[in-house]
Amino acid sequence: MATSEKKKERPSALRSIIAGSTAGAVEIAITYPAEFAKTRTQLNRNLADSAKLPWPPFGKAWYAGCTTLIIGNSLKAGIRFVAFDQYKALLQDADGKISGPRTVIAGFGAGVTESLLAVTPFESIKTTLIDDRKSGKPRMRGFLHAVPIIARERGLRGFFQGFVPTTARQAANSATRFGSYTFLRQLAQSYTAPGEKLGTLSTFGIGGVAGLITVYVTQPLDTVKTRMQSIEARHLYKNSFACAALIAKNEGILTFWSGALPRLVRLMLSGGIVFTMYEKSIELMDRLDPEKKYI
Repeated sequence: MATSEKKKERPSALRSIIAGSTAGAVEIAITYPAEFAKTRTQLNRNLADSAKLPWPPFGKAWYAGCTTLIIGNSLKAGIRFVAFDQYKALLQDADGKISGPRTVIAGFGAGVTESLLAVTPFESIKTTLIDDRKSGKPRMRGFLHAVPIIARERGLRGFFQGFVPTTARQAANSATRFGSYTFLRQLAQSYTAPGEKLGTLSTFGIGGVAGLITVYVTQPLDTVKTRMQSIEARHLYKNSFACAALIAKNEGILTFWSGALPRLVRLMLSGGIVFTMYEKSIELMDRLDPEKKYI
């Protein structure tokens, strides 16, 4: 009986897609300037001081690649939550419960899945758009304009530059984020009355802390990913491992954490925004369609 009730409470795949995509779109629209700052910082580190890119006045320039990331992030979030829910269902015990280590495994699987299906192509386009802004006269006006240029000049491979570090980062992101979020959520719920739900502020705070932990664990992978997706990557780096070796040799180990501060700001906010919006979206759908006839 306990098992059937637990399974009944688990959101359907469609609800996970809707809630996850909504959460992803809202999050990126709010936090994109921090993403721009992170990527620009990572691209600047391998330039001579005289060649470093100046920071543009805050405004439209800080949203270069935003539309691309909103599309990709919405797909990513939907895929992530669907995959995570499905992997959890496969790994839960007979009572519908899942242990901490199995939660990490489910998160790892969700990260690999989202990278394969959504993240790498859109991240590559986004980084190209930001990198393109270093010239006085950018060649690419936006997402729709960039796609055919990348396809023509780099082929299909151009959309999958940095696939290995992107996949590794997404897997580590999801494993760390979901693992820490689940642990902190269970810890917080142990101090609440049976059946009592955590408040919005608590959910936001737990998601923020999960984002904080994620940054310091995965930032080196993010830096290698950004370098591998830059416009000059084909001429500078043989592969991701060669890229990492050159960064360590020529720029120092700390370079792997370049852009950590803006990414930290973004992930602390996004952790709270994504998890809060996801759970509120699920609650809204539960109220609108409690019998789950339509969604």
